[in-house]
Amino acid sequence: MLCIVSSMANCRKLRLKDAALKRLLSVVVVTLLGVLLLIVSLRTNTTPGLSELDEDLSEIADIQSFSEKLNLPKQNEFSIRLAKQNQMPPRNRDLYPKLAKDHITIVLYVHNRPQYLQVVVKSLSKVVGISETLLIVSHDGYFEEMNKIVEGIKFCQVKQIFAPYSPHVFPDSFPGVSSNDCKEKDDAGKKHCVGSPDQYGNHRSPRIVSLKHHWWWMMNTVWDGLKETRGHNGHILFIEEDHFIYPNAYRNLQLLVSLKPIKCPDCYAANLAPCDVNLRGEGWDSLIAERMGNVGYAFNRTVWRKIHKKAKEFCFFDDYNWDITMWATVYPSFGSPVYTLRGPRTSAVHFGKCGLHQGQGQTNACIDNGSVNMQVDDIDKVANIRSEWGVHVYDNQPGYKAGFKGWGGWGDDRDRQLCLNFAQMYHSHNTYLSAVTMS
Repeated sequence: MLCIVSSMANCRKLRLKDAALKRLLSVVVVTLLGVLLLIVSLRTNTTPGLSELDEDLSEIADIQSFSEKLNLPKQNEFSIRLAKQNQMPPRNRDLYPKLAKDHITIVLYVHNRPQYLQVVVKSLSKVVGISETLLIVSHDGYFEEMNKIVEGIKFCQVKQIFAPYSPHVFPDSFPGVSSNDCKEKDDAGKKHCVGSPDQYGNHRSPRIVSLKHHWWWMMNTVWDGLKETRGHNGHILFIEEDHFIYPNAYRNLQLLVSLKPIKCPDCYAANLAPCDVNLRGEGWDSLIAERMGNVGYAFNRTVWRKIHKKAKEFCFFDDYNWDITMWATVYPSFGSPVYTLRGPRTSAVHFGKCGLHQGQGQTNACIDNGSVNMQVDDIDKVANIRSEWGVHVYDNQPGYKAGFKGWGGWGDDRDRQLCLNFAQMYHSHNTYLSAVTMS
């Protein structure tokens, strides 16, 4: 009898322990789910720091695997982490959950001039309609101060991408500086060094060639590599870190894009500024058609396809400047004049006083008194383009023409091959993935 009573008591104790364990497990599961949802929510609306980019992304693994097949430079750990960062969704989607149906994506490409970047970001914050669109900031490498400025943007959806093959990401190997690289006018045979010189006998400078590499990588990535834009058929606006953008720029651009098929069907693009960066516009009651400028230019996927088909011309032209390369060899190869449509008054201004990667520090920022005092009149705050205007066409414009051989700086075979690889990176990757899926 005592044995039965004892057994029943033990059974009750076991049932109580079992119930308590189940309650504990329920609490643990609910807590873990809550933490998981919080992490997902945070990642949706913030850009994680580089230390948080170690999660396994299968798409990145696929790209990395196929990059090796394309003979792209072997990525170091930092380069791989930057590539992962590029897959992250835009920030501020909680503040701006939907993009306008007819939005024009804006791409801001930057190097390492924080004071410049602060100016352009401040000007963008005052642009009418900026909250309707997506701002993509393309970084030439990774610089913490530049990153912090972009992370502070709250006026629209913003996505950051980092060039994972930037020379600034490879401190001791190509496309950065290698210990056995030829320098300046070294004779490769006598010095037993690596590299092929440009047409003037000068060997590559990683700091200089990064300008052209970044622009070409960015174009291929934005049009064909990002899920946010690779299906976008509308216009995309490209600006740089030393471009001051007026408040009416976005609304003016929307008007130019809508008027272009009617007023200038042969125009390839729309521009916010004259091709001569020293001019502020004619002030006429007329639209202007002229050669493509490099300040605030916008075009669609049809034009990008034409540019992409000229990858060989772009990659083998001996000039480290992307814009001069386009003017001197790519545009002339189209077979007809390449015009862009703009207004008679500028909506963007190039304010930089020095180029390349100068202006990073406080003492050599190339900005008067560390700031830009740009005059913004009332007419610059609202759209000032009229649909009833005609078009004034500039014929026989000065500038770089076909036959110009370039300023050099782009003679190394490795740079040319890397450039060609950027042109094939996403197209080959898509073909590769399709083949893998079918098999």
